[in-house]
Amino acid sequence: MSGPAPGPARVVGSPALGCLAGAQPLPADGPGWQAVRLSRNRNWGHPALLAFVQDFAGAARARGLPELWIGDMAQPRGGPMPYGHASHQTGLDVDIWLDLSPKGRTPAAAREDVRVASLVLPDETGVSRAQWRPGHATLIRLAAESPAVDRVLVNHAIKRELCRAEAGAPWLRRVRPWRGHDSHMHVRLRCPAGQTECRDAPPPPPADGCDASLDWWLTPEARQPPPRPSAPPPPPLPAACAAILNGG
Repeated sequence: MSGPAPGPARVVGSPALGCLAGAQPLPADGPGWQAVRLSRNRNWGHPALLAFVQDFAGAARARGLPELWIGDMAQPRGGPMPYGHASHQTGLDVDIWLDLSPKGRTPAAAREDVRVASLVLPDETGVSRAQWRPGHATLIRLAAESPAVDRVLVNHAIKRELCRAEAGAPWLRRVRPWRGHDSHMHVRLRCPAGQTECRDAPPPPPADGCDASLDWWLTPEARQPPPRPSAPPPPPLPAACAAILNGG
């Protein structure tokens, strides 16, 4: 569906198995941000996500950071995307590019192929000193300390750098290592108040995550995982999603 399901904002299910009614589009441009790859039609979200992006961009500007590239959020009705993400299904996830270069006002067509340099060394043992800046840590911390945020996903090398500089900081608990994510961070909000059909992911483990669990990402098992057997069919979406995804 190219447009949202009618009615009030309603999150059904979990980030990796859900849908969204009453979604709203993030404007293509705003104070402190520019949305990219608009042709994908993935700039939709719950109103709480739009408010977060707008507030976050303003807070970043107040700290002297440049305008942000805002990437994928959700489809107009959420649900599984045809390619690119296992989550982003409930309008509570957003990709924010870790690009600190100054940006003039860029036409939407020119944002269809935005390229951002990786912050991570090719062997993923650490961040690239040619690319990493203190502002990257500032931006990630700003997201992780936002009250509505459930977690922030970054490459494990970025998490390792944050642990090197800020080990023990409470906000590091919300910064979780994941594959890829070497040039953007994936920010996920918790279920908004009153959304009784919304299901949060399990909470992050306690402590800052700067332990042996982070070292695992450099093991042969993590670097060269064995081929997966044939995957079983994905579990069905919540029953309420049928009307949202296919209705008028």
